[in-house]
Amino acid sequence: MNKRTFVMYLEIGSFVSSVVGWILVCSTMPMEYWTFSEVVSSVITTNYYHSNLWKDCTTDSTGMVDCKAFPTLLALKPYIHVCRALIIIAILLGLFGAILALVGMKCTKLGGSEITNAKVTFAAGINYMTSGFCSALAYSWYGYKVVSEFLDPNYQGQKFELGPAIYIGWGGSILLTAGGVIFSIFGGKEGCHSSTVTKKKSLTYSTYGNEVTEPSKPARKYSPLRQPHIQSKRTGHITRTKDSKKEYV
Repeated sequence: MNKRTFVMYLEIGSFVSSVVGWILVCSTMPMEYWTFSEVVSSVITTNYYHSNLWKDCTTDSTGMVDCKAFPTLLALKPYIHVCRALIIIAILLGLFGAILALVGMKCTKLGGSEITNAKVTFAAGINYMTSGFCSALAYSWYGYKVVSEFLDPNYQGQKFELGPAIYIGWGGSILLTAGGVIFSIFGGKEGCHSSTVTKKKSLTYSTYGNEVTEPSKPARKYSPLRQPHIQSKRTGHITRTKDSKKEYV
């Protein structure tokens, strides 16, 4: 297996990892179980409270679910607004990363030269990494707030625990970040190496000092200067001067 085939397989694996992570992050947006709490009101009746970034829900013992969206944006806690923005940014960056990866991967053959494809792949990796960081920050911040309220003995409100959506989001963030790192390493390394080789081929160095000349210019050659012919006034014979010089052609 040569290097190109090995890199192509790595790109395919990174793309699959990133797409799966992006799908997991997208799936947490409508999920209602970001947090949940179980309240036992009697021996027979048990109510479950769960919520996400958009609404609060209640499920009774009979399985009836009643959800209510947040009534106002101004009354929400600031970290909920930040988590919303981070998740949306992560989803958009993951989408752009998928488009760039499809164009720049070696197996698709949709891009231009090798250098251009490597740069596009590097850009896809940066998008994937940023998407993974944004989503991981959103889930971690949200989870930190839930855990801190649960462990605070002075907190008087309803205490919640982390729901399955947080863990799914963490897994998706890890896959996004891992795929982006692999894309960035191999795409950036190959792009920088190819650019350096091309630049070196386009320049030649003169033998004197470190001056750089273009290869299209012909090399300088030395040719002896023709010795002037001097005719003697007395003898009429043609003589040559002893001194000889050289000039550049």
